[in-house]
Amino acid sequence: MTHLRLIAITLAATLIAGAASAQPAGSVREACAADMQKACPDAKPGPGGGMAMCGKQHFSEFSQPCQSALLAMRARMQAAREAKAQSAAPATNSP
Repeated sequence: MTHLRLIAITLAATLIAGAASAQPAGSVREACAADMQKACPDAKPGPGGGMAMCGKQHFSEFSQPCQSALLAMRARMQAAREAKAQSAAPATNSP
């Protein structure tokens, strides 16, 4: 998955469901609301609403606080996925 695609998906998920539980409440939403409104005024959250695609297309135009919030959230989500994968992996016993 490309870096921008992952960010776009993350942005859409955040705007749809609010801030992720590992994220301080509302920080991505607050940091990116004006950027999304400016770049994507007609985009709607949810499947087929266009928000993820618009976010992907305009990420480089977003403000530094928005980009930073998205990248930080992406890093936290990646760490959470890796931790989940490690806990789900079968334990190997050393003799």
